[in-house]
Amino acid sequence: MSGFLFAFLATLLATFGARDQVMVAHLTRVQGARPVLLVTALVATGLSTAVAAWLASRMVTDMVPDARALFGVLALLIGGGEMLLLGPRKAAAEPTHSLFAALIVIFSQQLTDAARFLVLALGVGTAAWLTAGIGGALGSGIAIAAGWAVPDLAQAAGLRVWRRVAGAALVAIGVFVGGCVLIA
Repeated sequence: MSGFLFAFLATLLATFGARDQVMVAHLTRVQGARPVLLVTALVATGLSTAVAAWLASRMVTDMVPDARALFGVLALLIGGGEMLLLGPRKAAAEPTHSLFAALIVIFSQQLTDAARFLVLALGVGTAAWLTAGIGGALGSGIAIAAGWAVPDLAQAAGLRVWRRVAGAALVAIGVFVGGCVLIA
């Protein structure tokens, strides 16, 4: 249950202001609040989170506990680095109306975003990959839906600062936990 709760909260917070949420918000502002766009974004979120959970399930069976802990630390550091260094790109002047294109772009952005690295880290670190995947999909899905429902929220200047602070916190947690694992 803790894998679910931690993944839910972590991905909910990590997805606010992320590239995928900002893209969905921009498409909603330009094209209107199309429910099928929301469904497309949620499908991409579910698929990308399922890939992260599946990868965690494969790694849990192949790694010893110390290696799993170090990999969890590495995933935290990469996720925090993504939040610190990568922000949303400039919005396209004429975005496509193709839902398949939106699905592919959102899915590809999410494969390497902080939320999926958090699901991977929690799934590997706690060996609760299934509950981490479900919690991660729900948390990210709620944040994506918030970007669709309130598109101006995703562009708020405070979210950029929030992402930088949260990314720095993830890096600090990763360094601390990594130090504890290496010392023990």
